[in-house]
Amino acid sequence: MIEKTGRPAYMQIADELRGQIRSGSLPPGAALPSINQLCERYEVSASVVKAAISVLRTEGLIIGQQGKGVFVRESDAAGSPEMASGSEIMEQLTEMRAILRDLGDRIADLESAVFRGPKRSGEPGK
Repeated sequence: MIEKTGRPAYMQIADELRGQIRSGSLPPGAALPSINQLCERYEVSASVVKAAISVLRTEGLIIGQQGKGVFVRESDAAGSPEMASGSEIMEQLTEMRAILRDLGDRIADLESAVFRGPKRSGEPGK
């Protein structure tokens, strides 16, 4: 449960998960609980949990594997806020491309629902 301390909820979640990683209760190679599990545990939305995971990924403590989950990095990489490796950057780019593709599809669906029928040339946009 998130406390009303003035500190953002995503930072509180990141702090707790970081503590579990550093204490060893989430050892290297261990999977983090799913986004849904974390949402239920902390009583927050998925976007809050994703922001917390993003913080830990930026810190180099965890790594996501497309379709498999998010895992604690091996101890030699954990805790060092050094520049991400080339493969990690490519993984993040692939993930961002998939998100953008999904967003583009959703926008196209929304536009087709709002703007029914083709626009005629010379007709002002609505």
